[in-house]
Amino acid sequence: MNSAAQSSVQASAPAGVQAGAPAGVQAALRNPIGAHVPVAGRGLVGTGLAYLEQIGGEAVQVFVANPRGWATPAGDPAQDEAFRTACAERGIPAYVHAPYLINFGSDSPATRERSTASLRHSLLRGRAIGALGVVVHTGSAVGTAADGSSRRAEAMAQVRADLRPLLAELDRLGEDAPWLLLEPTAGQGRSLCSRLEELAEYAAALDHHPRVGVCLDTCHAFAAGHDLAAPGGVGQALDALTAAIGPGRLRLIHANDSKDVVGARKDRHANIGDGHIGTGAFRELLAHPDTAGVPLILETPDRSAAPGFGHVADVARLKELRMQASSH
Repeated sequence: MNSAAQSSVQASAPAGVQAGAPAGVQAALRNPIGAHVPVAGRGLVGTGLAYLEQIGGEAVQVFVANPRGWATPAGDPAQDEAFRTACAERGIPAYVHAPYLINFGSDSPATRERSTASLRHSLLRGRAIGALGVVVHTGSAVGTAADGSSRRAEAMAQVRADLRPLLAELDRLGEDAPWLLLEPTAGQGRSLCSRLEELAEYAAALDHHPRVGVCLDTCHAFAAGHDLAAPGGVGQALDALTAAIGPGRLRLIHANDSKDVVGARKDRHANIGDGHIGTGAFRELLAHPDTAGVPLILETPDRSAAPGFGHVADVARLKELRMQASSH
């Protein structure tokens, strides 16, 4: 690997790098850079890792179920093992994104029940494929209380009641179980957690469980009002995250620029450098001590009919910013 494409090697294995990664592969990277990849067709390896190689990615995120449905399909053990082995051999940190419908703050008992089954499925499948973490959106307080007021307090009680048993199951899976990574949302509707300060309430509801971490989506944070584009804005946001949930909890970053202005509460991703966040913020993110060892996963749009075109450009751009950050 060209040393110009690498950041400085950390003294210990970065949080996002799998144990046993071959010397000189992604283990040498301060921040592996990759993308959420498609898996339809030839599966996790034939489609997913082939796509990752096409775009020059070093970290990978996948769905293991329809992201807009409740189905919990069984995996193919042979394919799971092939993916797990390939990621380990290449030093590729892997992550699962849980379906979007999951919401433990819902006023519908059926939605809560399905949310539990769906997240359990993602956690078990994540472990089967060697994922380091499973990303889940923090949800919203759907509905209103009997007196017409907000259901936020009730919704947070539901988060505690529903997630703590799942975390107990996670504990029983052992040391190779994935982390549960909370992803704050962009602030639409009655979001339970969009501002990073609100992670404190979430962490308290889950008793600060040692395998609960954070996936920071840059577009979400910007939409929620954290001005990452302002001088020092990235540092202020990361300080707010650490103050809310503690050090070492940031385990993954969704690297997305924003089509909308700060505070718009709209989750519309732009390619890196083409939105209102800009490249300077991503350079600052890659240089900040709190992001050491944390992989960056792109969820940006393609910009042409050629599959992967947008991701090829965005991966290359982030690698260049990583190199610039490491030289300062």
